[in-house]
Amino acid sequence: MAPSRLRIAVLALSTALLGAAAPASAPAVAPASAHASQPPRAAHGAPYVETSLFFGTARPDGGPAVTDKQFHAFVDKVVTPRFPDGLTIQEGQGQYRDAHGVIEHERSYELTLFYPTSQAGPNDPKIEYIRDTYNKRFGQESVARVDDRARVDF
Repeated sequence: MAPSRLRIAVLALSTALLGAAAPASAPAVAPASAHASQPPRAAHGAPYVETSLFFGTARPDGGPAVTDKQFHAFVDKVVTPRFPDGLTIQEGQGQYRDAHGVIEHERSYELTLFYPTSQAGPNDPKIEYIRDTYNKRFGQESVARVDDRARVDF
């Protein structure tokens, strides 16, 4: 296809995609009279960081899996003193490719922390301590970490 025809085709496709996407992504707007007596709504909550840590329980060396009792004792002794304001733990089933290329299936835990964005710097070493301690104590290759911004209201 000639360069000018290619540009026209790309322009036509872009225009079609933008035209198709605009109605789907445009916010719904009610008539002004419907909201005349209500002030605009502010976003709820304050800016926070949501950190999720993913703890596996299978041991790469083939030893016995981390038990519920061991995991909860770890949370009580290592996590709670560093984050006493609260946390959430969910049990799950996970899988990952280990250092030897083997796909491992295991029982796992997701631990979620919320803290103000102003505490991200001071909390980072605490979170890394938790990850490192779990890896060493239970012979793990890693504890996955996901950080995301959130608005939180209690």
